[in-house]
Amino acid sequence: MIVRADEVAPQPWRNGNGLTRELRADAPAWRWRVSLADIAADGPFSAYPGVQRWFAVVDGAGVELQFACGARTLRCGDAPLAFDGAAAPACRLLAGATRDLNLMLRGGARGTMQRAVPGQPWAEDWPLRGRFDPVGMELHWGLPTGPLTADGESLWIGVAP
Repeated sequence: MIVRADEVAPQPWRNGNGLTRELRADAPAWRWRVSLADIAADGPFSAYPGVQRWFAVVDGAGVELQFACGARTLRCGDAPLAFDGAAAPACRLLAGATRDLNLMLRGGARGTMQRAVPGQPWAEDWPLRGRFDPVGMELHWGLPTGPLTADGESLWIGVAP
């Protein structure tokens, strides 16, 4: 299954400071969720207590996230960052708007988001697997088990509900 971001209606963030497109989730009261966020201005992330978040910049110059323990700068091509959703970091745009991929997990769900290395296989056999293509802004979901290879820039996503 291919989910094209431009075919998914944007929804306001929980705190109203941005927009997100829910690309895949297991139900309206989700345990796992893959979404694409549009960040157009500096401000805080929404708080999600009890949620593990993975975050990756897929378009734009990048962001600086300010956590209680310090700041993290993330740009396109950087490894995804995992953090506690309750942290709700402040976000500062480095040079204009960004689009960012999020994997959110709660209620015992486990998962990962990793940068794909073109030509190198990804062999992690999660029950649910996908690949996000930032060039086409597409989520390829329900990938088969066994080693997978990406031919360009992308992100692997694995989920165990």
